Amino acid sequence: MKKILLLTAFAFAGFGLYAQDDVQKAAAEAAAAIAEAPQEELPQPKPVYWTKSLMTNLNFAQTMLRDWAAGGTNNYTMTGYVDANANYAKGKMIWNNRLQIDYGFLYSADKPILQKVKDRIYFESKWGYETPIQHLNYSANFDFKTQIDNNYTYGTPASATGDPSRQDWLDARVLKSGLLSPAYSTLGIGLLWTPKPWFSLNVSPLTGGFVVVQNEELRKAYGMELDSKYENETDLKGYMYKQSRFELGAQVKADANFTVNDNLKYTTQLVLFSNYLKNPQNLRVNWDNKVFWKLAKFFTLTFSTNLIYDDTVLITNDDHPNGFRTWQLKEFFEIGFSYTISSKK
Repeated sequence: MKKILLLTAFAFAGFGLYAQDDVQKAAAEAAAAIAEAPQEELPQPKPVYWTKSLMTNLNFAQTMLRDWAAGGTNNYTMTGYVDANANYAKGKMIWNNRLQIDYGFLYSADKPILQKVKDRIYFESKWGYETPIQHLNYSANFDFKTQIDNNYTYGTPASATGDPSRQDWLDARVLKSGLLSPAYSTLGIGLLWTPKPWFSLNVSPLTGGFVVVQNEELRKAYGMELDSKYENETDLKGYMYKQSRFELGAQVKADANFTVNDNLKYTTQLVLFSNYLKNPQNLRVNWDNKVFWKLAKFFTLTFSTNLIYDDTVLITNDDHPNGFRTWQLKEFFEIGFSYTISSKK
């Protein structure tokens, strides 16, 4: 009996070892089959070449007075700002585009008319391609600048019937600029230097462009040339001046963008232009500065300045009816609603 039991135990042991060998062999064959099977490739994310952003800013101010001994006037001010960017980068090439629009007006109870306080359209397009030198790119730079509609200075009208009427105020205002009056467009070829992410310098020794003044009344004030067929006229009229002026020269543009922290940002741009064709020593200067301070999630404090010197532009006033040349300065300090949409990283 013991022999039978012993033989049975050996038989089961042998069967177990044989079965274990089969299982191991099957597992090895399955692993080999899985390894040889074609692997499913996971879809790769598409490369993103474009980054886009849109910032909108709306500011409103009101002054209300009732029986105020010190005097004053009820007034309302509303201004808006749009800053849209679309930038492309692929390999050695970049293409940056930016559109800025400023617009705003003032209504004062003592003048029954809307008075413009801000109006500007500024579009920039910058293309660059890497050179063998680090941080240096071949570049082409296009700019276009004008305004949306007419801008005026508002004098005090004289009225024989007492308080001036709305029409009296409209008749007393003096036109200063308008849509395409003037408009500046330039195209420059040169080099773009970007030593830091926050700074760029564009030097364009070959820059051509047009100054357009569509409104006849404004052509003399913006330096348009007198048409040759009217050279002998003594009583000069606006239509006698040419509508456009071609300029060929050199341009230098410096841009800096400082982010102090998540809530404070400062941008500045300086543009210098020399016209080879007329008085190249007299530089045209445009210097823009803007400070954004985020007070809360959707509210910002904005401080901006625009400084211009252009020796072709004549500034007229009561003391200088024939016009004179000087620096032009515009400054704004605003608190309002701001919202930004940007591409996801």
